[in-house]
Amino acid sequence: MRLSAEGVATRLEGPLLFLRRTLEVGLHDAVEVRGPDGTPRRGRVTALDDEYLTVEVLESTAGLTLGGTAVRFLGEPPVFGLAPGILGRVFNGVGQVIDGGPPIAARTRTRIDGAPINPVARAGPRDFIETGVSTLDLMNSLVRGQKLPIFSGGGLPHDRLAAEIAQHARLRPRPEDARQGPPAVDSHPAGRGSHPAEGAPDEFAIVFAGIGLPYDSAEFFRRSLEASGALERTALFLNLASDSSTQRLLTPRFALTAAEYLAFDCGMHVLAILTDMTNYAEALREVSSSKGEIPSRKGFPGYLYSDLATLFERAGTLRAGYGAGGTLTQLSILTMPADDISHPIPDLTGYITEGQIVLSRELDRRGIYPPVDVLPSLSRLMKDGTGGRYTHPDHPALSSQLYAAYARAVQARVLASVVGEEGLAATDRQYLAFGAAFESQLVHQDTPRTLDESMALGWRLLAGLPRSELARLSDAQIAAHLHAAAAP
Repeated sequence: MRLSAEGVATRLEGPLLFLRRTLEVGLHDAVEVRGPDGTPRRGRVTALDDEYLTVEVLESTAGLTLGGTAVRFLGEPPVFGLAPGILGRVFNGVGQVIDGGPPIAARTRTRIDGAPINPVARAGPRDFIETGVSTLDLMNSLVRGQKLPIFSGGGLPHDRLAAEIAQHARLRPRPEDARQGPPAVDSHPAGRGSHPAEGAPDEFAIVFAGIGLPYDSAEFFRRSLEASGALERTALFLNLASDSSTQRLLTPRFALTAAEYLAFDCGMHVLAILTDMTNYAEALREVSSSKGEIPSRKGFPGYLYSDLATLFERAGTLRAGYGAGGTLTQLSILTMPADDISHPIPDLTGYITEGQIVLSRELDRRGIYPPVDVLPSLSRLMKDGTGGRYTHPDHPALSSQLYAAYARAVQARVLASVVGEEGLAATDRQYLAFGAAFESQLVHQDTPRTLDESMALGWRLLAGLPRSELARLSDAQIAAHLHAAAAP
């Protein structure tokens, strides 16, 4: 259904067009706006009452006039044409191809607001995704179907970290899969209703969404993925800082719609990386203010929590029989204004997601990359994707012991700042040495590491501590790993 309404515009404010309501339309319906120059602009209905409605124009409103503007209502919400061919392609924030290639030959057209997952159909997140980052893989493991945010700050290297995770993330074969040999190759491509062999390397995909990026950051992501070859398994969405703030509100929705299609229709295991969610939340505040809505904390709308939840809750795992066998994992990055973790954006994000990875400005100043602060970081679902069934039987115990030892090292540093290092007991001086080595050798890394490499390094670090201090390891684990790690 396409209905035209001309000459009913009453006000134009930034990206918002206010109209007198003369037709029966639905909330979030897509529209086409044409000004005196005849250029079509896409938009959607975002507010309405009995007399007026508000349209978010997704492109520049320059040249629009109240008297010469015509609005065509399309009778359906915005949709995205999808096919497996979206992998290897670059899109703008509203799903338009910008890599110079042909349009996507769509097999299906899907609403971008996503279909709610029936709670009965949800399965618990499980299994392990290897990112190549030791502080994630070893200490705060990412689990398929999980939503795990990275809390960063202005000027910290979260862009570099996001690009490297996109390049090196992979599915790690389960230990039993490795013992049984490689899975049989399926000659049929994964599609709706297919169930590809779990662990096959070709069923892993990345959906990367850059939200409100400066031009140089957008080009950095594009070049990095192209140079590494990772773009072939990636659908890349780039929303620039110069684009309309209303586009910023749709970028994660277009990206997650693509991720849901690849996961639940094509049976792939998808990692969606969203950066920077702070830009999204600030665009939401800007548009909300333009609508005249009553602000809440820090000027953000009172529905910020529920709006973020509509994005984060699109991650998950479906039970057998409810989809094609894929999973959707989210790794979202947000910059904390003034490094304030209690700011509304990280605060509300923490209530929705399953943990957080925190980047440290102090570690960054000391040249440690990636500057992950291990102590406040947490992956609440790590237990569901590690251990003998998924990674290694001693992985959870090693992670727990490293965390406890590093926490003790931080305490020893505080004590040393009061009494001096010479006034410390011998054990505390050993912990000081352990803390320095932990940061410079395990946290800091110039190249990606496999989980096995990260675990071997962790055992070597623990070998420098007294055996009596390793209360979280069993005698068998100490005998099996630490003696070999301590040997020259």
